[in-house]
Amino acid sequence: MPSRPREFRSELPAPAEHVWATVTTLAGVNAELRPLLRMTHPPGWDRLDPERIPLGQPLFRSRLLLLGVLPIDYDDITIVEFGPGHRFRERSRMLSAKVWEHERQVRPMSTDSCQVIDRVAYVPRWGPLGVALDFVVPRIFGHRHRQLRRMFGSRSAARGMAAPASVPYR
Repeated sequence: MPSRPREFRSELPAPAEHVWATVTTLAGVNAELRPLLRMTHPPGWDRLDPERIPLGQPLFRSRLLLLGVLPIDYDDITIVEFGPGHRFRERSRMLSAKVWEHERQVRPMSTDSCQVIDRVAYVPRWGPLGVALDFVVPRIFGHRHRQLRRMFGSRSAARGMAAPASVPYR
């Protein structure tokens, strides 16, 4: 079972279907990560499409490029579950983590707003690497959620309140 779980949430003033259609593309993922990281993908894998993804099988190896150019890690992307609703769960292997688990949900709040929830847990490949991951993962996902709020707007920001970047779960 993965350890070190974290949860990240953002409320967005955009329809869940629109947000889901964006965040399940590799272009959307890279827009969230930019300029810190970029994930590579082979041709033909531009979108996480439940109709063509064999669950539980590695899809491809994505290289994680620091500042878009320097290889620092890889992710053998494996989707293990889709749904219900706008949801997927990835359980992959990385250079830095023997288990990387990422669940993303886009929950409608109304016809024109939604909440994006990311749950991340991992088992570091080497003990000392856990300290680095504990430092880096919250910052990367905090950055991703700030980017989401920039891309789609932020209900919290509109009310003058900062949205939380990281909340432990479980």
